[in-house]
Amino acid sequence: MDEAAFGAALAEAEASLRAGGVPVGASLADGERVLGGGHNERVQRGDPIAHGEIACLRNVGRRSSYRTTTLYTTLSPCPMCSGAILLFRIPRVVVGEATTYAGDLDFLTRGGVEVVLLDDPRCIGLMREFQERFPDVWNGDIGVG
Repeated sequence: MDEAAFGAALAEAEASLRAGGVPVGASLADGERVLGGGHNERVQRGDPIAHGEIACLRNVGRRSSYRTTTLYTTLSPCPMCSGAILLFRIPRVVVGEATTYAGDLDFLTRGGVEVVLLDDPRCIGLMREFQERFPDVWNGDIGVG
């Protein structure tokens, strides 16, 4: 199941890059069922909190519980997205890569989240391409610009 759900997150990241946005995608699954996905729309919407994980959660909609779900994301979550993961008590996160942006995966682990880091070269390649082509946009997305 991880492969299909992660594939959905990767497809979201690729869609964001094609639209001129930050290539971060996410999907949420409950068991073998992918509930939905989303990608970073910070550039496309002019929305500073439209990160991939947040867009995914928004698109899936309100749930009474997330305790049986797994969040798949192509990039290590930022503090805001990690906070949402902990707030909703999502027990497991599969991360495509933490090379181009480390995030704070230990924060999630300390919060009781099982973190699986894939070090996926496709995710690393997407982010490196974006960071090289649009450094100002990337720096703004992570609060450096």
